[in-house]
Amino acid sequence: MTEKTKKSHDVTIAKAKGRPMLTWVGKKPLARVTAFPAQAIERFELPAPADKNAAGSADCDWSDWPRNLPQGGLLYHGDNKDVLAHLLANGFRGKVKLIYIDPPFDSGADYVRKVQLRGAKGTVKIDGEDYTLGEQVQYSDIWANDNYLQFMYQRIQILYSLLSDDGVLCLHCDHNVSYMLRCVLDEIFGRDRFINEVIWQHAVIGAGRGIYVRLPKAHETILIYSKGDKYTFNTDEKDVRVPYKDRITENLQQDEKGWYYTRGRTGTDNPWSKDPRYLRTYVDIEKGKLVHDSWDDITTYRAQGDEYAGYPTQKPEQLVRRFISLLSSSGDLILDCFIGSGTTAAIAQKLGRRWIGCDINKGAIQTTAKRLQGVIEQQRDALEAKGKQRKLVADEAAAPAPCQFGFTTWRVNDYDLQIQHNEAVELACQHLGVTRTRTDAYFDGTQGGRLVKIVPFNHPLTPLDLEALRAELKTRPDEERDILIVSLGIQQDAQQWVDDYNRNRPVNRLHVIELRTDGKYGGFIKHEPMSAEVSVSREGDQLIVDIRDVLSPTILQRLNLDQGVFRASIPDWRAVVDCVLIDSRYNGELFNVALSDVPERKQDFVMGRYELPAPPSGSRVAVKIIDMLGEELLLTFDV
Repeated sequence: MTEKTKKSHDVTIAKAKGRPMLTWVGKKPLARVTAFPAQAIERFELPAPADKNAAGSADCDWSDWPRNLPQGGLLYHGDNKDVLAHLLANGFRGKVKLIYIDPPFDSGADYVRKVQLRGAKGTVKIDGEDYTLGEQVQYSDIWANDNYLQFMYQRIQILYSLLSDDGVLCLHCDHNVSYMLRCVLDEIFGRDRFINEVIWQHAVIGAGRGIYVRLPKAHETILIYSKGDKYTFNTDEKDVRVPYKDRITENLQQDEKGWYYTRGRTGTDNPWSKDPRYLRTYVDIEKGKLVHDSWDDITTYRAQGDEYAGYPTQKPEQLVRRFISLLSSSGDLILDCFIGSGTTAAIAQKLGRRWIGCDINKGAIQTTAKRLQGVIEQQRDALEAKGKQRKLVADEAAAPAPCQFGFTTWRVNDYDLQIQHNEAVELACQHLGVTRTRTDAYFDGTQGGRLVKIVPFNHPLTPLDLEALRAELKTRPDEERDILIVSLGIQQDAQQWVDDYNRNRPVNRLHVIELRTDGKYGGFIKHEPMSAEVSVSREGDQLIVDIRDVLSPTILQRLNLDQGVFRASIPDWRAVVDCVLIDSRYNGELFNVALSDVPERKQDFVMGRYELPAPPSGSRVAVKIIDMLGEELLLTFDV
């Protein structure tokens, strides 16, 4: 890693291009943004197939890739504003060919994933009930329009700077914000760079019995803008065409020239009506028809079956595949800074593109990493089979060659928490006796007669947080209640800011609870980590890793069981384990995945015992165990 990536520094942001401009309270365009360093935390890579002919050769040019980064996929954990700034500062300005993002829609909802223990349905029970860990909050989509627009405005500005001159942005949204985001995009890109507004007609959401006050929702919108006047537009790709037989059913016919459909009727005023040949339109039945800007052939709203990774807003692969196929080519760099379940990265990997993904949610990073490991392993297995002249299914035989067989996971600005931020907020509210207020887009609730603001737990309370609070109060001139600020850490200058603010102030006085040190409320975030019984030994030239037991106090707490009852009811420890990763030559910093045990189905268990080639004597072996709630345990052994 170069000195450039070790220190934070400011990078410039391109100015907005267009008019008109949407205005909101607190609108402030970015001129500069601070770039923080990134820390590599995990590496997964498989060797390319030995048979070079089998491996294929995707058209991947790595000559412009930053020298301080490994060639391959990049997965970042952190606030995407920090991640995007880091990418700008480290060689990716003007390098991204396609950006697809599916950000929050300002819908006023909490998005959760349902979490269960592993095992065949019905085998893990107590008192006749399946064990479930309930719902894990993935993210909250509760904003005020002004805050939401500023959030999106800043990120779109940085994304614009990352796009290549022939790059394209696809922004997925819905009726809540599409009209506003189009104005923002017009301002930053310019109205002349608008390409399409795609209407995706999906399964009906919100249809039920009773009296309707509005029509059920059945579509979302994807806004497409280019940075320049030239861009990739692959209209011949299979993924952007639909079979004619699915579109034209009443009059599709065949003659000696091929398939055709007719327009108009004979016997009319049409001058060509006397010759029916002129009423025929011949079509390429194999090629299919180019989709228009209203898509009604991808009907499921959320990914289904084996494709579904448990993420609440996970879009079907077919939808994302269409955008990537249409607007990029083999070897191009694809970026998604709201990666979620990893669909964009998975499709980019499958289609022979390079990719970068990031998310603020650690669960999303873990889900994406696990998913990408499976995709890469399947690709390599298919290519190995091709090299051995085995019969492949049509999709495998036609699949593009991968650009990479590995990826690295990074952490930006030391963004890491043992528990999900949203769950931590819920715990804090319970601990402090805060009544949540879902209708207030800024304040989190009330405690007695005070308003409560919980500062995001990824950073200590800073003067910037306090300035934002002051700006919010200015929009509420009739508000006289005191404010309780809850934080995880507090900067010294922030405490001085509070003291100065409260001096001679009869209303809106500020009170701060720092959750680690407060005399009355502090110390409530006490996390009891996972534990495991693991042995690592050599047997000849093999390394043996044997996991005999895993205990997750967090899962015990979720199930409201003590350890004895848990053991009696769930005797197989593997029920709590999502996956196991092993690094046979751990260097103490970057975890290189030498073996990954990631069961494809939720009813399957991890193996627990592993054999892999033994490393040189004196090596350190690291075993990473991830439970069903996403908590990680890292154990190391010298062998």
